[in-house]
Parts: sequence; C-alpha cells; structure tokens
Amino acid sequence: MPTSLLLVGFFFIGAIVASFMAVIAERLYTGQSWVRGRSACNSCSRELSAVDLVPVFSWLCSRGRCRTCHARIPILYAIGEATLGILFVLAYLKLGMSLALIVLLAVFAVLAFIVMYDLRHTVVPTVASTLLVVLSLFYAFLTSGGLEHLGQTLMTAGVIGFGFFLLHYLSRGRAMGLGDSPVALALALLTGGSLAIAGLLFSFWIGAIVGIGILVAAPKGHRMGIEVPFVPFLAAGYMLAYFTQWNPLLLTL
Repeated sequence: MPTSLLLVGFFFIGAIVASFMAVIAERLYTGQSWVRGRSACNSCSRELSAVDLVPVFSWLCSRGRCRTCHARIPILYAIGEATLGILFVLAYLKLGMSLALIVLLAVFAVLAFIVMYDLRHTVVPTVASTLLVVLSLFYAFLTSGGLEHLGQTLMTAGVIGFGFFLLHYLSRGRAMGLGDSPVALALALLTGGSLAIAGLLFSFWIGAIVGIGILVAAPKGHRMGIEVPFVPFLAAGYMLAYFTQWNPLLLTL
C-alpha cells in the first residue's frame, strides 16, 4: 500500500509541473524567456515571491487575488495545478514505480501544456503535439499485451487521427482545428483498443454539454462566432476513459 506521504509528493510534483507548463504556455512565442525571469503579476508587474508560488494553496490563501493590487488571478491556474496533481497520483496508483509511469507522467505534462496553450491561444503548437504522439506511441509499446493488441491500438488510433484530419479538411477548418488531429491520435494511442473509441465519445459528450452551457450563458446577440478549443474536451474524455476503463459501447452489445 502506498504511503500517504508518497501520494502527497506525487500530487505536489504534478501541481508544480502544471505551474511550470502554464508559464511556458504564457510566454512561448511572445519574445519572453520561459527559462529566465521570475513570474510576476500580470496587472501590477510585481515579482511573485515564494509565498505566491505554492501550487493551489497560494491561490486559495490569497482568495484568487494578487496580494499587492488585488487583481483577480484566473482560477484556471489553480484548476490546472490541482488536476495535474491528481492525475500524477492516479497514474502512480495505476502503474506503480515503473518506466511506463515515467513515460505516462511525461505524456500528462505535455498534454497539460497543450491544453493551457490551446485555451490561451486557440492553437496547438506542432512541436508539442509531435512530442505527445511520440511519447504516447512509446507508452503503447511498453504496455501492449502483444503484437496483436499493439496492432489494434495503432489501427484504431490511426483511424481516429485521420478522421479528425478529414473533418478539418472538409470543413476548411471551421469544424475542427488541424492541431486536434495529432492530439486525438496520441490520446487514442494512450488508451488503446476499444477504450480509444470510448474516449472519443466522452470527449464529444463533454464538449456538447459545455458548449450548450456556454451558449445558454452567453447574452443574446453574442452567441454567434464563439470559438471553444476542443483539445481540453479531448483531454477530459480520454482521461475519463483511461482511468475508469468504462466503455459505454459495451452497453449496446
């Protein structure tokens, strides 16, 4: 049985990684260095101290506001840190200390960056999506139950990835972004087999529910032209399928 201290450690590692991914997503391709320079408040430019940089807890203690200018700090930062922390814990509980765990944590880190970047810029960096595919392919190889299972995973993931590409091409980018295709391919490789289809279903279901909620909440006259990145829904749907192992397709058989 894993100790509570070990689980807390994995949570904080995940939360710290998420905080770092948020910095990269904010600074990449803006001319700012994400290697050098301390984080600062986006409103008053005050450099953040160590007290301000404790994942999740700093946001909770400050009640989501800068301690100097009291400007609101987006809750998405805290949600991202808590989510990746929980995913790191769940990954450890599922795989234990192993090479597969290390690869899976790397997949989660890259996926967190892609989600944050997509939410901020509504585009998926090609370098990040390519790295995600490579890591997911390596994970599929490590965890496959044999050549037959690996072949099924590769075939299913290829069909899903190509389907997203066709949707982008046929709609001329209006229905789906081009960057969603490699992300869907990678997540299908990660889950493998029939769970890849389950993850796809969950993604569209979650996207539909959130999309309807956004339309209902939007003022009349402002509902046209609302762009909602789909990568966060892909991530949520496939994480749900991966960790629950629930396949709704089996209910119809």
